[in-house]
Amino acid sequence: MGTGAEISPREADVLELVGAHLSNAEIAARLCVSVRTVESHVSSLLRKLRAPDRRALARRAPEAAGAAPSHPAPVLPAPLTSFVGRVSERAALTEMIKAHRQVTAVGPGGVGKTRLALAVVAEAAGEYSDGVWFVDLVPVTDSGMIATAVAGAVGLGEQPGRDMTDSVVAALADRHVLLVLDNCEHVTEGVALFLGRLLATCPRVTVLATSRARLMVPFERIYPVPPLSLAVDGESDAVALFMERAAAVGWPLDPPLRDQIAAICARLDGMALAIELAAARYPTLGLDGITAALSHPLRMLTGGSRADERHRSVRAALDWSHALLEPPDRALLRQVSVFMAPFTAAAAAEVARFEGGTAEAGTADEGIVADGLARLADQSLLMVTASPAGTAYRALETIRQYGTERLAEAGELADARSRHLRWCLTQAAGLTVVRADWRARFDLVADDLRAALAWAADRPERRADAYELARHLAELTFTRHLTGESQRRYEQAAELAGDPADSASMLRQAAAVAGCRTIGDDMYRLRRAAADAARRSGDGAGAAADLATAATVAFRFSTTFVRLPPREEALALVGEARERAGDDPAARAAVALAEAGVLTDAFGAAQGPSENEVPETIARAERAVELARRSGDPLAESAALDALTGALSWAGDAFGAAGTARRRITLLSSLPISPSGTHELIDALAMVTEAGLGAGDVPGARRWARRLADHPSLAEVGHRATCRLLMVDALAGNVGEVLTGSVRFLDAWRRAGSPARSILRPAVAGVAMIHGMRDDQRARREWQEILGQLGTPLEGAYGYGAVFDALLLLHRGQAPEALERMAPEAGQVWKWVTWIWHHWYVALRTEAAVLAGSPDARDRLDEARTIVAGNPVAGAIVERAGALFDGDQEALLATADAFDAAGCRYQSARTMVLAGGDHAGRGEAVLAGLGVAPMAPARSR
Repeated sequence: MGTGAEISPREADVLELVGAHLSNAEIAARLCVSVRTVESHVSSLLRKLRAPDRRALARRAPEAAGAAPSHPAPVLPAPLTSFVGRVSERAALTEMIKAHRQVTAVGPGGVGKTRLALAVVAEAAGEYSDGVWFVDLVPVTDSGMIATAVAGAVGLGEQPGRDMTDSVVAALADRHVLLVLDNCEHVTEGVALFLGRLLATCPRVTVLATSRARLMVPFERIYPVPPLSLAVDGESDAVALFMERAAAVGWPLDPPLRDQIAAICARLDGMALAIELAAARYPTLGLDGITAALSHPLRMLTGGSRADERHRSVRAALDWSHALLEPPDRALLRQVSVFMAPFTAAAAAEVARFEGGTAEAGTADEGIVADGLARLADQSLLMVTASPAGTAYRALETIRQYGTERLAEAGELADARSRHLRWCLTQAAGLTVVRADWRARFDLVADDLRAALAWAADRPERRADAYELARHLAELTFTRHLTGESQRRYEQAAELAGDPADSASMLRQAAAVAGCRTIGDDMYRLRRAAADAARRSGDGAGAAADLATAATVAFRFSTTFVRLPPREEALALVGEARERAGDDPAARAAVALAEAGVLTDAFGAAQGPSENEVPETIARAERAVELARRSGDPLAESAALDALTGALSWAGDAFGAAGTARRRITLLSSLPISPSGTHELIDALAMVTEAGLGAGDVPGARRWARRLADHPSLAEVGHRATCRLLMVDALAGNVGEVLTGSVRFLDAWRRAGSPARSILRPAVAGVAMIHGMRDDQRARREWQEILGQLGTPLEGAYGYGAVFDALLLLHRGQAPEALERMAPEAGQVWKWVTWIWHHWYVALRTEAAVLAGSPDARDRLDEARTIVAGNPVAGAIVERAGALFDGDQEALLATADAFDAAGCRYQSARTMVLAGGDHAGRGEAVLAGLGVAPMAPARSR
């Protein structure tokens, strides 16, 4: 590289994953470190490798590793046995995936589709610069969960505010990957819809699917997977497989037996699974015994004429293998078929019931079950796998389906499913306590929970259990940060609830999760649905609270809506809520908050009235706070305090707004994790950061912003997580921190599809300013282009935009231009300037007036001192301007200490430069250490 910088082993790991186009959150999960640690490593790598941005860093990853460009290791299952034969099939399928972007390998169960696909993609992996990913769709019971399964395999977390398909498509948009979707036959409709969006948006993605049936999409190319060859020029893949598997269990076969083996393979029609099962019986039966077993009367399932012809040989093999088991092992095999994921002997003991294995307490003896599972594994009917809980077992999908059919024939299916459902309920209840291994424990049983819920939800007699499981799964997926699924499960629980009051409760939780996902339309819809359910239950007060909350949501979170409810609609909801509230404390508090938000626009909503009386706004917000406090609900009180924070800001009371915002944090800090609590806390952290910054508490604002950036719910949306922290660091002049955070911001924003969210604008403007101070014009132009994509409303022109532009212009010595940029009086651009920017605007405008030699500079100084009194940063800027105006060197240098105490090293260094002489040299050294270009001399008009 020529940089001479040494890269540490951990940095090398991070660099490799950056080169594989993983996000910071994905890298953190892969390396088991925090997102902040990854940010630090990426920042260090950018500096050491002199890369301008993350994309350049990814391109330079192979070079930095000291090797030719390499490809990520394919993320594929490790087969437990060797792959035999299929030379021509591998070649044909390889050519198809090179020529076409979506190929489906089609064939009956047991023909060997998965093994063939794995062999092909392992060889082809080097052709795909961003790797190969394998997705097993067997556990997916809902067509709407295809994208979730793909995201899990790729290592992509859910991004609040977007559905999972959008997140996957965004993540793979510029990647050159081969995606394997295995076992699609039971969710073909969902796979087809997912692939339609994926392939249309991601031009460098190729998909290889395996399925028993075609996906029936226009871009699909079919490869029919044939049985293993029986005889080709004297060679037979089928015979080779039988002999290899027999040798693997310690019974090698002599070549003279090939004809007898060939006859057996011919009876099995060359079906790979059937041959493997037959070979597993060889040590106990010998070839003669296997031949005899294939003539067993149970060769076909009962009703063989109804069996799919494609499956006859596999069913035959399973039939005779099943018939040779002892009765308890047969029962065990069919009863463990209800498990969708790997299961332990302890889990099987709770679900299985069979003669000789049932205890009085209603659970099978775990020791007996463990012995049975071992015998089934010996016969290749179960696979042994490792799990966080110890040894686990898994049935191949074909065998699992066979076992389920046997359960149905024996009349045991409903009972086995019921026991599995009870086991799932127990597992779900046990996961309510979050421990260090919680994520691994949840992931182990998640597919079983989903499958049990899908079964129970369709059975009226299991409705109560289905409701409980849906409720548990909603809570668990929220903890797992699968917020999209969590919302769906809460809505499903609401549909399953037998009591309308329970439905209302679940819909409220669903609305809170929608809030965490920043989907205002869903919050509004679900709160109105909760009001309907509450009315059905006879809870008029609950309905009133829901109606009022829906109206509040429309104003409080107006920027998260696609279709914003008009003010008239919200007013109607408030009116109805007021009529229904009665004397209920919670309902009255909710109505009071809605009135503060809708009638007097405490939240500054997009559809709010253009003018509002500040005293009335404050009075209504204070009443909402008092009523919420009396109701005893800290979440309601937090929401009311949010309204009061807004009201105080419109009044120009920056310190009152900051203090109120801190009250919210204190109120929420001790609450248990919940959707509503999480939504409130994230919003509160954002508000306390902004309010603290408006009052000049830079260190406090940075602490809150850091806490927000590190919140686990925002790990996959780094642009939302870091936007406030970037804003604070930019105003403080923390150049290194801005450069580090902007990498995470930009990467996450692009992965999210470059959303035009208003909350992101100040951060982008701040980053652009920092690049301007560094005299990096290329980077500044890039961030200004991003700002253009986000739009520049009035708050950009006269709020954060004016502040950041003025800081840069003053750094460049362009005081007259800075004064012109801030020409309007603060009172002329009321609300958005009087929010967090009021004191900054007034102070910088005053400094610009002094440095530009404005004739009214003295009057501006006197007025500014009154406005910013008590703000340590804005006050120091004004006092510095006054010292410059008066030529008071001692007073000027005193402001440098004030800036240091306030956490603003840039402003302290700027003061030293303005002081001149030896002080200027020390100031310029500090600026250089910060990474800022030298200040230009101030010039007046």
